[in-house]
Amino acid sequence: MFSTLVSRAAAALLVGGAAVQALQVDLTSAQSIKDTAATIAYDMMTYYKGNQSGGIIGVLPGPPPNPSWGYYWWESGAMWGTLIDYWHYTGDTSYNDVAEAGIQWQVGEHDDMMPSNWSQSMGNDDQGFWGMTAMSAAETNFQNPASGQPSWLSLAQAVFNTQAVRPDNTCGGGLRWQVYPYLTGYDYKNSIANGCFFNLGARLARYTGNDTYAQHAEKTWDWIQTVGLMDENYNIYDGAHIETNCTDINLVQFSYNMGVWLLGAANMYNYTNGSAIWENRVNLLLNSTFNTFFPGDIAYEVACEPKLTCTTDMFSFKAYLTRWLAATTFVAPWTRDLIMPKLQASAKAAAAQCVGGATGRACGLSWSKAPAYDGTYGVGQQMAAMSAVFVNLLPLQAVGSPLTNSTGGTSVGNPNAGSQSVANPEALKPATEGDRVGAGVLTTLVLVGATGMFGWMSL
Repeated sequence: MFSTLVSRAAAALLVGGAAVQALQVDLTSAQSIKDTAATIAYDMMTYYKGNQSGGIIGVLPGPPPNPSWGYYWWESGAMWGTLIDYWHYTGDTSYNDVAEAGIQWQVGEHDDMMPSNWSQSMGNDDQGFWGMTAMSAAETNFQNPASGQPSWLSLAQAVFNTQAVRPDNTCGGGLRWQVYPYLTGYDYKNSIANGCFFNLGARLARYTGNDTYAQHAEKTWDWIQTVGLMDENYNIYDGAHIETNCTDINLVQFSYNMGVWLLGAANMYNYTNGSAIWENRVNLLLNSTFNTFFPGDIAYEVACEPKLTCTTDMFSFKAYLTRWLAATTFVAPWTRDLIMPKLQASAKAAAAQCVGGATGRACGLSWSKAPAYDGTYGVGQQMAAMSAVFVNLLPLQAVGSPLTNSTGGTSVGNPNAGSQSVANPEALKPATEGDRVGAGVLTTLVLVGATGMFGWMSL
C-alpha cells in the first residue's frame, strides 16, 4: 500500500531522481513545515516492509541485534501513533490507510493489543504504546475501522482493562515491566510501564467522563511518588527491582518518561476542571523536563546522546517527548507560551541534522550539533525529527484539540473490552521450558545492553 501513497510534497522533491541536500524549514510558513515533515515521513516509511512480500503487516523489521535496522514490536505501534498525529496536524492522508491496516493487524486474538506472536517479549509498556496509539486515533477522529473490527476507543479500553488487574503488592503496587512471569525483567517495575497506564487512564477519564479511569490514574501517580521513581524535584528515574522492595532505583532518566507523565497530568488537570493540585504538578513536571532535556532550548536525550550510546529504542524517544509536549498545550493551555519556544528551536535544529545517508537528508539524533551530521540513521531518528517539525504548525493554523465523546469523538467504546483476555487461561499458564529459553534469549539481549550502558548510573 505504501508504495502507492507517496505524499505530493515528497514526490515533488524526488522529481528527476535528484537527491535533496539538507532540509531547511521555515517555521513562519505552514507550507514549509508540511513539506519538510512530508519528506521526513516519506524517508521514514522506506524502512517499513509490512506491505511487501515476506513482511509482517503493521510491524517494522526486527528485532535487533542490528541497531541500524531491527526494531521491537512496540516501536511499530509508536510509529503509527506518530503518523496519526502527522495526519492530524498536516492534513496529509498519504499514510492513513497503511496506518489503519497496521494497527488492526496487530490487535491480537482478543482485541487487546497482545498478539500471541509477540508473547516472548511482551512488556506492559509495549502494550501501552499500542493502547496510546489507539487513544490518539479516538481523540482525533482518525478514520474509523470497518464494521467487525475493534474500534479505536475499545482498543484503548482493552489495554487499560487488562493492565488494571496486574499491579500487585510488591513494592506497594505498580505494574511490572514485563507481562508474563517467564520473561526476564518480570521482577522490575519501571516508570514507562506505569506512565503509559497513567497516561491512558487520564485520557480515558477525560474522553469518557468515567471517574474509574481517573481513580486508577491517581493511584498510579501516588505510587510512583511513594516508591521514589519520581523524586521531590519531579525528576523521573527508570525503575527498580522487587527483590529490594524497589529501593535499588536506577537513576537513568529518559525523555519519554517525562513526556508520558506530563501529558497524563495535563489531562488530569483538564478532567478535574482546573484542579490546582494538578496544575502545580504539570508546572513542576514541565520545569523538570526543561531543566533536564532542553539544554539550550533544544531537545536532548541526556542518557545516551552525549556519546551516542543510544539503543535502537532510545533514538525514538524525542519523537514522543515533542508530540506529548505539543499535546499538553491543548489540555493545559497556559503551557503553550512556555513550550512552543522549545519546540521551535528543536525543529530548526532537527531539520538541520537531516543531512546524511545516500539521499543527503537522512536525519541523525544530535540536533544541537547540527549541521554536523552525527552518522546515525533509522526509524527513530526520522520519527523524532518529523515530530519536532510538524508540531510547529500549532501557532500557524487551527489544529483540533483532542476530542471527547461529548465534543465530537465518534469512536464507539466498550467498557468491558479486554475482559476475555484478562480471564484467558493462556495468559496465566505455567511457562514451558521452551517459553523460558526463548524469552530469556530475547529479553536478555535488552537487559545486557541496558545494564552495560546504564547500570553505573544507579550506583
